[in-house]
Amino acid sequence: MTDLRDAAMTSKAWPFEEARRIAKRYETVPPEKGNVLFETGYGPSGLPHIGTFGEVARTTMVRRAFEVISDIPTRLICFSDDMDGLRKVPGNVPNQAQMAEDLNLPLTKVRDPFGTHDSFGAHNNARLRAFLDGYGFEYEFISSTEYYREGRFDEMLLTALERFDKLMEIMLPTLGEERRATYSPFLPVSPKTGHVLQVPTLERNPAKGTIVYEEPDGERVEVPVTGGNVKMQWKPDWAMRWAALGVDYEMSGKDLIDSVTQATKICRALGRTPPETLTYELFNDEHGQKISKSKGNGLSMEDWLAYAAPESLQYFMFQKPKTAKRLYFDVIPKAVDEYHQQLRAYADQEPAQRLANPVFHIHGHNVPGSNMVVSFAMLLNLASVSHAEDKETLWGFIRRYAPEAGPESHPDLDAAAGFAVRYYNDFVKPAKMFRAPDAKERAAMEDLAARLGAWDGGTDPEELQSLVFAVGKEHGFEPLRDWFKALYEVLMGASQGPRFGGFIALYGVAETVTLIEQGLAGELAA
Repeated sequence: MTDLRDAAMTSKAWPFEEARRIAKRYETVPPEKGNVLFETGYGPSGLPHIGTFGEVARTTMVRRAFEVISDIPTRLICFSDDMDGLRKVPGNVPNQAQMAEDLNLPLTKVRDPFGTHDSFGAHNNARLRAFLDGYGFEYEFISSTEYYREGRFDEMLLTALERFDKLMEIMLPTLGEERRATYSPFLPVSPKTGHVLQVPTLERNPAKGTIVYEEPDGERVEVPVTGGNVKMQWKPDWAMRWAALGVDYEMSGKDLIDSVTQATKICRALGRTPPETLTYELFNDEHGQKISKSKGNGLSMEDWLAYAAPESLQYFMFQKPKTAKRLYFDVIPKAVDEYHQQLRAYADQEPAQRLANPVFHIHGHNVPGSNMVVSFAMLLNLASVSHAEDKETLWGFIRRYAPEAGPESHPDLDAAAGFAVRYYNDFVKPAKMFRAPDAKERAAMEDLAARLGAWDGGTDPEELQSLVFAVGKEHGFEPLRDWFKALYEVLMGASQGPRFGGFIALYGVAETVTLIEQGLAGELAA
């Protein structure tokens, strides 16, 4: 453990860089609350999505890294802002008219359009918890409504009331003229309608802990800022939460940079140290446009998990969080294969190398082995040339290539075979574009088919690769990648493909000869 901790203190893996920033907070004095607190936030006006997964997964990676370099206990809370007022009806829920009747009520007072829970907030909170539990995240769930109503924020709310002017000095310069005229950091919950009101604070009485505001009907009402009678505006609320709970670390997307800046200032105005923060880049779709829940572009959690295991998504989330990445279907095969490459490498790595390996940050000290004796990319190509409709077709080839493998002993491979068939039929098959070979390519492929027809050297992938390589070289392909590109385009209908020697070993020598003959005869293009 000492060697591991020493390696962690100099590791360049981004979770360790983040962990060391957190550790500096407590170099001299341990936290009074007895732990280091990590937070992720969730707005339950919508259902959990891939961004929610990414934020919790990445925060968990930083937490795990911190636990390597420090003995201070840690907690991870997932905070649901479920006391927020419903400002618009989501487009992806039933009972739209009923939802419209409940506009401006706290989400925990909005009737559940699905009819399964006491409120829309409760429904989405349950979805969130099931979502996180399904991926084995360790966290504590916190409801904003409960914390406000139970008085857990009362002390900090009273401090915010005392320092009202300081909060306004921070927020007003960030607002437009019209908003400045009516802005207040406190949103009273109307005792008449239950609505979360966005109205000015007309009077405030720190000694009594109350504010005065005007109801829409003109009546002036005085309410305590404690006990759930008010909710704070978004940015002050975020800062108040940091201050009240003693949050040490929270990450957020690039679109919230301004919110982090203002919340940091407000947290200090409340007399507390703001957390360490990380701003991550947002995901783009295949056209380079920002992924949007409302637009429905890009990839959802359900989309990814239809074609690959969740660990591959965690691997994708680990990669360079501060760099914008394209999140679309064609990134899935690469993520799957790279994840398993890292699993295979882990067993023989030194401590420093292990800490830089993404699989440590996904699995911690319990990194599993990989039983993917065939890559996902190879399975896709196998599905392509065999026109597979189910994974059993692929297992017919896999068993011949790796007799020791089976669905029970190699569950990851079995699942990947099923995913590969689905991915092939949904994405690869519709995009296949075969072509006929030119004269030079035809001569080389005829030569390759003849040599394979006379081949008696077994199915060693490297020997077969050397054979393919030699044919391309003897027929004057320069660079040699043009030879392999021709094989892929003529035989597989794609411009990229697997290491061809490995493909022959898996698909079969005789079967590959037949495939070449079909390509030369124009049968594949037809």
